[in-house]
Amino acid sequence: MRTLLLTLDAFNTLFHPRPSIPHQYASVAHAHGLPRTQITPERIQSAFKAAYKDASKSHPNYGRDAVLRGQYGGPRQWWEDVVRSTFTRALDAPSSHSANLPEGLVPALLDRFASKDGYALYDDARDFIARMRRARYETGGSSTGVGKGRKRLAPFDRVFVGVVSNSDDRISVVLESLGVRVGRCRADEDITSGRLPGFEERGGGLTPGEEGRENDNDVDLVVTSYEAGAEKPNRRIFDVARRQAGRVALAVDGGDSGSADEGWTCVHVGDDLEKDYRGALAAGWGAYYIPREGDSEAPEGVRTVRSLVDLIPALEEYK
Repeated sequence: MRTLLLTLDAFNTLFHPRPSIPHQYASVAHAHGLPRTQITPERIQSAFKAAYKDASKSHPNYGRDAVLRGQYGGPRQWWEDVVRSTFTRALDAPSSHSANLPEGLVPALLDRFASKDGYALYDDARDFIARMRRARYETGGSSTGVGKGRKRLAPFDRVFVGVVSNSDDRISVVLESLGVRVGRCRADEDITSGRLPGFEERGGGLTPGEEGRENDNDVDLVVTSYEAGAEKPNRRIFDVARRQAGRVALAVDGGDSGSADEGWTCVHVGDDLEKDYRGALAAGWGAYYIPREGDSEAPEGVRTVRSLVDLIPALEEYK
């Protein structure tokens, strides 16, 4: 049996901010009474970039290590700090306390970027998801018992789709808000991962026997850097995704979990040449690069697709 694990990056691969982050920050700030003369998209862009960089340096990966030591609140606190720092800088205030931000501004932005209000699927991503759904599910039961309704995608007998993202756990919530059916399988890098404080409220992980719930998802598993404990291009996050795909296979098929690599092909797709494409290759996976910056040219020898829809015929000829 040949199995494909196809994972995709999330931000700027499947979905993107709409409108841009600086424009959304400015719009929400104006609605909460901050002055239009000071709070402009241009000032927000510069301030946000600096605030994000500082937070990433002081608390890498949303403060995960500090969270495990009981010294930090996780992604929510991380993003609250970024938002406050962004507006403090944009207002030229000496401190976030003196900036005196309007009550409700910070939670309004956190809520916005945890839903479809802040993002949109790329058109090709929407088409890709629909076509993959038809390819995987619409032929009914398999005569070999593989996948309980999953159609073969030549040359593969079964296909599992995942998202691997350098992000916090809002990815699943955002995808669901955008109409994508997301399975409940998450990262399991260590025993504490499932109990890390974050944005998503969920119960226990996927266990064998739950295949009825996991049989019609567009995305079978989501692995974020916050939960996995490593960011792309670190090999560990790809290893976590591969292991979790084995758990999904066991739950869906009740059989081979793919504990060995025999028969499994792993492919990752993303818009970042270093973190997505070269990171996946270094982990022993196949990879495709999808440049989202218009006329971005891929270096010679880089396997590239210009649309996610182009992945399907590419995978059907994959060797």
